[in-house]
Amino acid sequence: MTSLSMASSLVAACMPSSGEKDGLVKDGLACRGGESGFSVSGWRMNPRRRGGNRAGNAGKAMAVALEPEKVATKKPVMKQRRVVVTGTGVVTPLGHEPDIFYNNLLDGVSGISEIETFDCKDFPTRIAGEVKSLSTDGWVAPRLANRIDKFMLYLLTAGKKALADGGITDEVMDCLDKTRCGVLIGSAMGGLKVFSDALEALKVSCKKINPFSVPFTTTNMGSAILALYLGWMGPNYSISTACATSNYCILNAANHIIRGEADVMLCGGSDAAILPIGVAGFMACRALSQRNGDPTKASRPWDITRDGFVMGEGAGVLILEELEHAKKRGATIHAEFLGGSFTSDAYHLTEPHPEGTGIALCIEKALAQSRVPREDVNYVNAHATSTLAGDLREYQALIRCFGQNPELKVNSTKSMIGHLLGASGGVEAVATIQAIKTGWIHPNINLENPDEAVDTKVLAGPKKERLDIKVALSNSFGFGGHNSCILFAPYQP
Repeated sequence: MTSLSMASSLVAACMPSSGEKDGLVKDGLACRGGESGFSVSGWRMNPRRRGGNRAGNAGKAMAVALEPEKVATKKPVMKQRRVVVTGTGVVTPLGHEPDIFYNNLLDGVSGISEIETFDCKDFPTRIAGEVKSLSTDGWVAPRLANRIDKFMLYLLTAGKKALADGGITDEVMDCLDKTRCGVLIGSAMGGLKVFSDALEALKVSCKKINPFSVPFTTTNMGSAILALYLGWMGPNYSISTACATSNYCILNAANHIIRGEADVMLCGGSDAAILPIGVAGFMACRALSQRNGDPTKASRPWDITRDGFVMGEGAGVLILEELEHAKKRGATIHAEFLGGSFTSDAYHLTEPHPEGTGIALCIEKALAQSRVPREDVNYVNAHATSTLAGDLREYQALIRCFGQNPELKVNSTKSMIGHLLGASGGVEAVATIQAIKTGWIHPNINLENPDEAVDTKVLAGPKKERLDIKVALSNSFGFGGHNSCILFAPYQP
């Protein structure tokens, strides 16, 4: 089979047949969209000034001045479009349905175990949070499932499960305007297995390279295939900002809706890097726990004996939808997305700023941009990965921003599923939404000897706790100094 014919067969595998009925989509999408739009044509950028001591300004924020051009008429003030969550989908080490996943979290179940994907007996780290017993029947065509990288498989499965959870049936799909529906699901590592296999093939001959090795390695291809399958022609791309990827995708997806560029967005993240090259790479960074003798105890955020994070894998996807659009189709609203922010530490490739400056700035900007009073935030799903420096820097930033709130509770989902890299923010967003829906927050497991620098009254205990969440904050940070914070709240009509 030629490369061209193989590529054609891939497209055919992605597209449903005219008679296909998997409970999610059908060929042909036609509907009426929203009416609002957004334009930046009235703004121009000032020419860049020359001269100055560039070396002296290294590491400082550089502002680019923007001036509005004079216009003859004044534009009317538009009411900001509200964004709500109408569907969630997950693939995780603790289950592949939001309810099952969250009930396991509430019960304090650990999804960490010895690695089964490959022989790692000679590796200093031999534990991870692997996805097990995942059936993609009815979600991904077998021909496609056998070819694509696992990060794409997890993405497609979680994305389609989010659609099902959101009530986007065949009939609803027929009423959606495909030009106003988009997909923005990212990945930190992309198709690492496909890339690794290509390197092995290259050792034999360049003619042995799979023609799909390049497209199935790139981080954007999962979103692209999902959009192709659904026929969604709105915003479609991916963002890769290491372990902050999902939050970046979620906030940017929401902004597309707020600006009137879309009505429905699938967003989140997916990663599958539990491979020799992935584990060895993070081991070389001295980032991973080596508590091999007791895997379920290895991920222990804020505990004095923590020795690094535990790798995980999976995907977390949300349906974000414009409020009026969701109401018109009778969608169940799980929560409201309030907003968020991004910042950069501008400090180090892998280490957080020693004073947590970038994290605190990100939280403050998220509150300001979302117009949320800090006293309303009483739950934080922390990034807390079980690293020595990262856990404390985030905790210090949280206390700096919310320390006066006696109702504040903080937990880490990673204590039970490990660090899902670019997928962590998407999966933790689902956990945050489940906490809002159920009124229960999950425990911090393995917090047996708390670090002296933390106040255990702020941290969730070893058992699930009741909490009437007013506003929830979900944090994700990544190598390169990427900080991201997003805010959810119970939907109030």
